Amino acid sequence: MKLNSITTLGAVGALAAIALAGCSASPAATGSDSPSSAPTGSAVTSKVDASLTGTITAGGSSAQANAQAAWVAAYNAQVKGVTVNYDKSQGSGGGVTNFLSGAYDFAGSDSPLNAEQTTSSKALCTEGGLNIPVYLDGVAIVFHVPGVTSLKLSGETIAKIFSLKITDWSDPAITKDNGTALPAGKITTVARSDGSGTTANFTNYLAGTQSSVWTYPAGKDWPVEGDVSKQKGGSGVVQAVEAGTGTIGYADHSAIGKLDSASILQNGTAIPFSADAVSKTFEVAAVEASNGTPGDLSKKFDYSKLTAETYPIPLVSYAVACTTFKTPAQAKLVKSYIGFVDSTIGQQVAAKNAGAAPLPASVLKAAQETLATIK
Repeated sequence: MKLNSITTLGAVGALAAIALAGCSASPAATGSDSPSSAPTGSAVTSKVDASLTGTITAGGSSAQANAQAAWVAAYNAQVKGVTVNYDKSQGSGGGVTNFLSGAYDFAGSDSPLNAEQTTSSKALCTEGGLNIPVYLDGVAIVFHVPGVTSLKLSGETIAKIFSLKITDWSDPAITKDNGTALPAGKITTVARSDGSGTTANFTNYLAGTQSSVWTYPAGKDWPVEGDVSKQKGGSGVVQAVEAGTGTIGYADHSAIGKLDSASILQNGTAIPFSADAVSKTFEVAAVEASNGTPGDLSKKFDYSKLTAETYPIPLVSYAVACTTFKTPAQAKLVKSYIGFVDSTIGQQVAAKNAGAAPLPASVLKAAQETLATIK
């Protein structure tokens, strides 16, 4: 078996150049927030068997869509015989459903398996499903208000807008947040119609920080009924906000294209989205939340630890995989691909092409250890 180990800066730089050249057209690509193409000496590496052949069938999180496209291109620069089919149209909810049915080799999900799903996964995976972090980004609050390109919103104001308690852009709360009055006009909120991990991350933030205002449960299904425009997928939300007037919605930052997004007031400081701010959020507020399956790496956020340097609506997305696959050959394919994704170079590819924040080396190392146990 011939193994190509990504262990030298030259090899990593060459692979990065191939991957980034093939994917640089992504609208979410960033400049100063992106790391250099060559990792440091503390890089987390993975061994890639260039002789592998086969097909990986996966899907789910639309937040991962741009990153998955870039990862596949970078992976196939080394492993030409493996086809990776990732269906972003399913959303996190559909991805997990298809995974639990056995239709997917892994699911992309912006929230880890819940207790019921973990129990169900044991029929498929022996010990249960594993949640392996692969992608770190943030939920952006996107808006389209004619003449307004800069918007600041407190968590309380966001909660009131999305719970339909604030319905006009000239509301005093919005004026207070921005220090000036916005033009009067109806607010139209846009939310996901499908089961969505982005929704789960957003409602986790609202429930965790604004419980006196946001009285709805956190979860993957949008809980507010009434005058809400519901759209399928993150792209559907973005398109509806962009096409509307006075619209506001939420989406993974990598998917917002040219739309403006709000800075969020945190401890009196307006925090725009940035990879650095999301990385800081993960550093100070992410805590272990294992589902009990050996090797599971689920996380949750302790919002009480947010500071004026942290972007307050982080999003961690997972590859949900089995502890034991139907065949060793399929396990080898999935381990190889996710192993590449959770290497330093894989994270740099996502940062450059999807505007994501690289996961910390400690998480990548833990992911490699978990992957090594999959059979």
